[in-house]
Amino acid sequence: MLVPLIGEVAGRLPVRSACDLFAGTTRVGQELRRRGLAVHSNDLATYSEVLGQAYIAAGRSLDRARLTEILAEVAALEGREGWFTETFCRRARYFQPANGARIEAIREAIDGYPLSAVERGVLLTSLLEAADRVDSTTGLQMAYLKTWAPRSYNELSLRLPEPVEGRPGTVSRLDANELASDLDVDLVYVDPPYNQHSFFSNYHVWETLVRWDAPEPYGVAMKRLDCRENRSPYNSKRKAPGALASLIESLRAPWLLVSVSDEAFHEADGIGAMLANRGYVGRIDVDSKRYVGAQIGIYNPSGEKVGTISRLRNRESLFLVGPDRGVVAAATGASAASARAAGANARKAAVAQAARASGRNGAAGAPSPVAASRATPARTAGQGPRPRR
Repeated sequence: MLVPLIGEVAGRLPVRSACDLFAGTTRVGQELRRRGLAVHSNDLATYSEVLGQAYIAAGRSLDRARLTEILAEVAALEGREGWFTETFCRRARYFQPANGARIEAIREAIDGYPLSAVERGVLLTSLLEAADRVDSTTGLQMAYLKTWAPRSYNELSLRLPEPVEGRPGTVSRLDANELASDLDVDLVYVDPPYNQHSFFSNYHVWETLVRWDAPEPYGVAMKRLDCRENRSPYNSKRKAPGALASLIESLRAPWLLVSVSDEAFHEADGIGAMLANRGYVGRIDVDSKRYVGAQIGIYNPSGEKVGTISRLRNRESLFLVGPDRGVVAAATGASAASARAAGANARKAAVAQAARASGRNGAAGAPSPVAASRATPARTAGQGPRPRR
């Protein structure tokens, strides 16, 4: 829900370039690229750098026919069991052993080809996404399922990543706070880790698959040892506010988009007050389902449900700050209206589906995904800045 909203807001701004400082899976960067912006994708995770090469840096000059041939060659290889299969398929259950052995053989083969950084990124992204389609998790890799997921029985299948429309961008793997003062872009999107769980450890299997460094694992989840050792200030409730304040202060871009969850260490109202020091502030609140693990519930090792989840929905707030009050108000107001319209259509579809299932009309629909944002943009868009010097 938030990615198209970010694109909607960015598309209404007088900007030509943008940076996604905590790029992760690069979905926001891809959306900004489709909107015509020159995007710089940054993240400390190696898997994010690879995804950035495939979806942000790759352009029309990429020899996709050659990469398709390479994918066909490596897909035909026999599986080979080694440390990856032992770690993630036998000592843990992220993949069926047959798929793990194929992942291992393909990953070894990719390193044997002479490739540019972008070509290598595209091939590794193909393998990463193929593995993701046959894993046995709920999406995050903090744990695997007690019993094999149905999709884990599917055969690993490589696909060339689809090209993203728009200008090719650039990619870096740097600490966001260190990069901030060197950025020369019109817009920066800021979405730092928001609690004690690092993005790095949430996708540790991807990180290992890309690095291919056979790290020492620990725990039932077989996480990389550096997941425990390399902690970001943003994963500390005590350090996170100061790290974010320092980051915001270092950025020179005239326009910022900042997202924060109500499950985060940062309070939305406090973020709004801090951003008001830079310019005019607009805010859109989005209600959404919590991650899938919360929907499943809490179970003990025997598979028995042992607890209840406090809530199944959360609220994300998207802040826009910039030098022009009218642009801020127009961008947040119009984008919130579009989001409400999309939410209304989703509710109508839910009602229709429920009615078909029950054989009658009047079934209860889903709650509005942007209900909390209805009064917010008009109120906060008028917050004025302190003088900029």
